[in-house]
Amino acid sequence: METETKSQLRQFIRMTFLRNEHAALSDGMSLLSSGMMDSTDTLELILYLESEFGITVGDDEAGPENLDTIERIASFIAGKRSGGATSDTR
Repeated sequence: METETKSQLRQFIRMTFLRNEHAALSDGMSLLSSGMMDSTDTLELILYLESEFGITVGDDEAGPENLDTIERIASFIAGKRSGGATSDTR
C-alpha cells in the first residue's frame, strides 16, 4: 500500500510543483530545501492529502518532519490511516 501511496504522491508532486512528469524525484529528496516546494505549495499539498487520502493534517503536523520527503509523507499518511499521527520527534 505504501508503494502505491508513494507513486501517487510522486505523480502529484511532479505534475503540480515541477510541472514535468519525468522530472527526477527520489523518495528521500527534500522537497523544501531543494526549492521544489515553498510554504504556499505545502498548503496545496496538505489540501491534496486531506482530500485524496481522507486524513486531517493538524497545524502541529504540517512541518518538514512529516511533509519534506515522499518517504515522510507516505509514512505520515500510513500513521494517520492507522489511527495515529507519526510525527518524528528526533
